Amino acid sequence: MGNTGSCFTSSMETQSFPVDTTFNLPSPLPSWPQGEGFASGTTDLGGLEVCQITSFKKIWSTSQNASFDTDVTFFEPSPLPDGFSMLGCYCQSNDIPLFGWVLAGKDVSTGTLSDPVDYTLVWSSKDSCYIWLPTPPEGYKSVGYVITTSPEKPSLDKIRCVRVDLTDELEISDELYLSSKEINVYGSRPKVRGRLAQGVSIGTFVITTMEDDSSVLSLSCLKNNNFDNLIVSMPNLAQIAALIKEYSPRFYFHPKEMYFPSSTKWYFTNGVLLYHVGEESNPIAVEPTGSNLPQGGSNDGTYWLDLPVDETERERVKKGDLQSVEAYVHVKPALGATFTDLSIYIFYPFNGPSTAKLGLVDVPLGRIGEHIGDWEHVTIRVSNFDGRLVRVYFAQHSGGMWVDPTSLEFLDASNNIAAYPSLNGHATYPISGLVLQGTSTIGIRNDTAKSDKFFNVKDVYSIMAAEYISDVTEPPWVNYTRKWGPKITYEVGTEIENLQNSTGSVASAIGSLLSIIPKEFSSEDGPTGPKMKVDWDGDER
Repeated sequence: MGNTGSCFTSSMETQSFPVDTTFNLPSPLPSWPQGEGFASGTTDLGGLEVCQITSFKKIWSTSQNASFDTDVTFFEPSPLPDGFSMLGCYCQSNDIPLFGWVLAGKDVSTGTLSDPVDYTLVWSSKDSCYIWLPTPPEGYKSVGYVITTSPEKPSLDKIRCVRVDLTDELEISDELYLSSKEINVYGSRPKVRGRLAQGVSIGTFVITTMEDDSSVLSLSCLKNNNFDNLIVSMPNLAQIAALIKEYSPRFYFHPKEMYFPSSTKWYFTNGVLLYHVGEESNPIAVEPTGSNLPQGGSNDGTYWLDLPVDETERERVKKGDLQSVEAYVHVKPALGATFTDLSIYIFYPFNGPSTAKLGLVDVPLGRIGEHIGDWEHVTIRVSNFDGRLVRVYFAQHSGGMWVDPTSLEFLDASNNIAAYPSLNGHATYPISGLVLQGTSTIGIRNDTAKSDKFFNVKDVYSIMAAEYISDVTEPPWVNYTRKWGPKITYEVGTEIENLQNSTGSVASAIGSLLSIIPKEFSSEDGPTGPKMKVDWDGDER
């Protein structure tokens, strides 16, 4: 028997939360171009057919002084299509409109699904809510909970367990609800994720209690045994074009931005040079497509790109060319090919210097943060069941953040989104304003703001890679695995000391500032290209 508590309020009581309202995208989804299986409503994982349920029946809500930012609500997917069975319930924070999904399953082979043989009560709130873990028969796994408002066990046909060969290991993800006295509720996801991973997220949740966290180990996610046949669920080129038109971002640059993006062709044809160890005095010009760049291998430090030698030209190329900008898109399967990730990269010839906030004073940090060559990206994740936008990832320095549609800024009553590159540093954010890396008083500034200088991805883009489509040829520069700029190492402390000597304004904050400056800011080091990033084959986080 699980833990019992009494600090919660039944959903029968009249309380209004944002989650009580369903979120819809600003514009209805279009009719997607015809294709093999994308947006067909269902996917066959290998004898187990699954569909995505986005309509729910509210079961129960927690309540702690009606605090939206700490409460959650549990839901049951409803209605289910004919022939499909529930695999698990859904849970969402109360502070945003309802916008989620869970998978339901249908046995189209023999024996991929089975009723549980019993239930274990994992947790209950007295006279309010009961969370049940199905006990699977031998050879099957449980993949989600049943939630009831009655102490009687659910019927054995309420939920289905999944045959073990169609399951994979899961892990906890986003924190949904944390209580030091009762239960903790987390989202769930496959433990192994990425372009080649077969794990499928069900959209359900996992819980731990003060007394027992074993139910986490008892649950699994799904596995796509039909993964090798990606055309069954992934979009074709016409559908990719429609998705980019429907959802792609508009990048708004800060009014004071000096270092804009450019196309790779513009970069290569404006005097950029390829250097090789031992032949530094004889660099070569790069062909417009990058066809003479070394291909493959590892980043062994033997090749790098640099700006023109002439100082005037060097400064001109640093500033980029907004008129030439082209977005480069990597299309790849996510979560066992039940989703598609459109990773949209833009290239900046130069990443400008950083500025620190020290209390009420802003201090330019000299060369700190500068480097030649800067690849940044935003990833749009869409459902392969219906083409609906489900999440967007904004890359920020060496990390980033996933953002749900409920927190995005949409443009002109369309489903296109806004993206805000930070001043000089080009980390990308979903809304404008100041984001401080550090504390509320000392940190590195990331300033974003809307201006009349912007770039619409859907206007100029190319598909640089989509490994599952034979018609897509990667341009040569994609397989250039070395640095897009030179490495120039310097001491951060020395740079700050120089500033202190010249301004006298940072003496009391040097220690604090040094502790929060990201490692990648410690030298002027050109980055590698998109294909060398962890997220090329892996997940964003």
